Amino acid sequence: MTAVLRTEGLTRRFGALAAVSEVSLTLPRGARHALIGPNGAGKTTLIDLLTGALAPTSGDVFLGDERITALPQHRRVKRGLTRTFQINALFPGLTVLESVVLAILEREGRAAEWRRPVARHRDDAIEAMDLLERLRLADDANTRTARLPYGRQRLVEIALGLASRPRILLLDEPAAGIPAAESAEVLGAIAKLPASVTVLFIEHDMGLVFRFAERVIVLAAGRILAEGDPEAIARDPRVREVYLGRADG
Repeated sequence: MTAVLRTEGLTRRFGALAAVSEVSLTLPRGARHALIGPNGAGKTTLIDLLTGALAPTSGDVFLGDERITALPQHRRVKRGLTRTFQINALFPGLTVLESVVLAILEREGRAAEWRRPVARHRDDAIEAMDLLERLRLADDANTRTARLPYGRQRLVEIALGLASRPRILLLDEPAAGIPAAESAEVLGAIAKLPASVTVLFIEHDMGLVFRFAERVIVLAAGRILAEGDPEAIARDPRVREVYLGRADG
């Protein structure tokens, strides 16, 4: 399968500490991959390197065939590499629909045109509602984001990411802080995203990882310890010892 995102020998040092060390990975188009590992394994640092929030000490990042190692964050977004964070970054005073319309305008370089009501942006509102329906947020369209339950807010954040029309969506703990009944809804929405969107998500809940990821990358001490389908990862004694806490049974 064609790689849409890959790294070669990606390394980031902070003094003597190698937070990420010689990481080479490949994400094929349409992938649903999970990135797991114990606290301090370097997962968020790796996402920072992929998005350009951090510069690598050595190694390279490629988007398709293009080397983007030195490309700033905003230009990576324009090329289709979008990220969400552990903590929501929403517009609390706007409704869900207004928020997504504003994200669409930003994508098109027309954010300065933003005016309420949304009816003034009819075509953009139609696109926004299509996104909300896909994520089962249509009933919340006219609700202020600050009034939504936390799990619904995480879905809104994903909608904002999708409004940029990403080729690759990087999700940093999308189910963090969400009650179990809602976290499955969030990951389920991610799993049903169009095949044109490649997904890499960090997640600590192994139940969610094994349920929704097609492939799992295990990071430990900044290096890739193992990579494979969920069943293979669950059986791997190295993963049991380092991450799941046991090497047998």
